[in-house]
Amino acid sequence: MDSVQTTGWRSALAGSQMLFVAFGALVLMPLITGMNPSVALFTAGIGTLIFQFTTQRQVPVFLASSFAFIAPILYSNQTWGLPATLGGLMAAGFMYILLSLIVRLRGPGFIHRLLPPVVVGPVIMVIGLGLASVAVNMAMGKAGDGSAQLVEYSTAMIISMSALATTIVFAVFAKGIFRLVPILAGVLVGYGLSWFLGVVDFSVVGEAEWMAVPSFVTPEFKLAAILFMIPVAIAPAIEHIGDVLAIGSVTGKDYIRKPGLQRTLLGDGLATSAAACFGGPPNTTYSEVTGAVMLTRNFNPNVMIWAAVFAIGLAFIDKFGAVLLSMPVPVMGGILCLLFGSIAVVGMNTLIRHQVDLSQARNLCIVSVTLVFGIGGLIIGNDSFSLQGISLCGVVAILMNLLLPHPTAEMAADVGEEPAE
Repeated sequence: MDSVQTTGWRSALAGSQMLFVAFGALVLMPLITGMNPSVALFTAGIGTLIFQFTTQRQVPVFLASSFAFIAPILYSNQTWGLPATLGGLMAAGFMYILLSLIVRLRGPGFIHRLLPPVVVGPVIMVIGLGLASVAVNMAMGKAGDGSAQLVEYSTAMIISMSALATTIVFAVFAKGIFRLVPILAGVLVGYGLSWFLGVVDFSVVGEAEWMAVPSFVTPEFKLAAILFMIPVAIAPAIEHIGDVLAIGSVTGKDYIRKPGLQRTLLGDGLATSAAACFGGPPNTTYSEVTGAVMLTRNFNPNVMIWAAVFAIGLAFIDKFGAVLLSMPVPVMGGILCLLFGSIAVVGMNTLIRHQVDLSQARNLCIVSVTLVFGIGGLIIGNDSFSLQGISLCGVVAILMNLLLPHPTAEMAADVGEEPAE
């Protein structure tokens, strides 16, 4: 048998387990960016249902908050406000939809030619390393930009380092399903320690209703925010392809062929745009859930539909959302020290796994300029429109890859390199 079929309460139980695995990362991202975690739960559920419908319930994946968009959302919120940011995120979703159309017309190989590892690797590294200061500031009890001390330093360090240590221990030493929830474990330990040390303010929880409609936010459309956000979709689109390949290797099926990369990209794009309509963060396929699928050997996509239903249900429990909103910044900061570094390592591993030759002048130039522009915070433009961070890196890396010539056999021989194929 190539799958484990479950029905009724077994599917529901399996679905709750999948949400449990995704939960830590799902709510952490909106808490960092100032979005509402209850809305994020709702849009993760809606996005997963849209994806399952688009792919005809063939791929057992769960969609939720994408960490790749954290830095752009933080900047966009500060510059144009949340409604305009949501408009930009809707446009980023349309970028996925455009890519799905191109894949339908040209085949999946086109994506790899436009976005080879030498482009994607450094862009992903910038996503992680560009946020390093945010993680460290929060771990020390400060606001993400370091502008204010929110929790006393020594107390913050005890909380953040405990949360970080717990996350590392679970990631490295835990067995079975517990190895898939290191973020959730870190959150629970950090939150519990914060409560013990008197850092948590429960007044908001007491004032909250038991049941309430999440605080949805409608998007506004500003050209500058849209143009800023669209290039950000490049790295998550590549991550999406990797996740589809990963779940295919787990289940033994070729999802690139059936239902097709064009359908999975379309589902992800529609889910991201739909999330922005309600005020939620952009969606992406969750590797944690892929790991849970591999561990449980439960390949039935209906399980993900149950996980989506549970996520939507939790979104309407207002006290639950209030508990999440009361989480102190050191808890998130400690975990983010690991998470953001992990993102950078994924980019590094992309270069290593595909054996990108950095002794080649063109590759060295692409990676070097992309990293320095992104981590250094270069801004190109003016008050009405500017490119910076991941947006700038994505555009620059793609343009340099298209414009810089590959070494010919004669050039490669002069410097002792292998000629490009």
